[in-house]
Amino acid sequence: MSLVTAAAAVAGAGKPFTIEQITLNGPADHEVVVRMVAAGMCHTDLTVQAGFIPFPLPGVLGHEGAGVVEAVGAAVASVAPGDRVLLSFTSCGTCDACRDGRPALCETWLPRNLLAGARPDGTAPLTDADGGEMHGSFFGQSSFARHALVDERSVVKVGPDTPLEVLAPLGCGVVTGFGTIVNVLKPGPGQSIAILGAGSVGLSAVMAAALSPADRIIAVDRVSQRLELARELGATDTIDTTGTDLAAALTELTGGRGVDRVLDATGVPALISAGIAGLAAGGIFAFVGAPPFGTTVPVDVNAMLPGRSLVGVTIGDAQTQSLIPAMVRLHAQGRLPVEKLITSYAFDQIQQAADDIHAGRVIKPVLHF
Repeated sequence: MSLVTAAAAVAGAGKPFTIEQITLNGPADHEVVVRMVAAGMCHTDLTVQAGFIPFPLPGVLGHEGAGVVEAVGAAVASVAPGDRVLLSFTSCGTCDACRDGRPALCETWLPRNLLAGARPDGTAPLTDADGGEMHGSFFGQSSFARHALVDERSVVKVGPDTPLEVLAPLGCGVVTGFGTIVNVLKPGPGQSIAILGAGSVGLSAVMAAALSPADRIIAVDRVSQRLELARELGATDTIDTTGTDLAAALTELTGGRGVDRVLDATGVPALISAGIAGLAAGGIFAFVGAPPFGTTVPVDVNAMLPGRSLVGVTIGDAQTQSLIPAMVRLHAQGRLPVEKLITSYAFDQIQQAADDIHAGRVIKPVLHF
């Protein structure tokens, strides 16, 4: 089976998104064809577009898809045509981490989601209008297309009333921030947490922290409107990094003790270093923001000895089949107001959405098909 559809392709590093005709070569046994209703745009899409992550191009990106199942492969049992689904990352399902319920630590996570541009068996999921290879399988979905060929392990079934145009970002940006709080940092009663970066990941972390027992939630950014939104979503304090010594400000806000938990959603080395320096004894720092490959920061080993720890986190260490439906329920209860992050665009406005992210005009673009 093959299906011709329209997709937003990137021809090469630094090239714009352009709407082109492509063919889906499937579904294979464990794949699903999804008619896209909406897709969030994430900084990772733009990092690949810029050439900072070595995903092979030309290709189709997009990894926060939401839509309706149209066809399934012969071995697919989890969804059926007509089901509404949110799309997230994929994993092998057989390695130790996957069997332990931690698919974000899958031994083959990088090639399956970010680097290969093909199925695990090396076959091409997509072809262009001339029959040439078009790289896909980005996060197992490549959802910047009117129809997406999706790995079954990227698919999360949701209820028939789920507002897909609002909840598409749950697949990456929102689950990353939310999951890092609830799965990794787990702030306890009376503890403090600083969230560096008030974009979609950081603000999702603020929302999660507001549901936790933490009593001081510090949002850090340099854009005043984003800090105002952070307060609306549950931050108790904000720090504008413009002309501010961040480590000193964190220490001052916590009475000289330092912050119990720090989540970095920026990937900016100077902010990471300041966040580590502002960490309390026994505190935990989570690396979440993804800078260009090879980025490093210095660490004072002696400063780490009083129980401070650093941990890297991928996609909030989420078991998406359980966490994403829970987040859908929280949204339905009014406790996870994702819509406050979103600006909507028509699919053919995709490059405008990318430009608006770069200019800092929007937090989370969502494309409507």
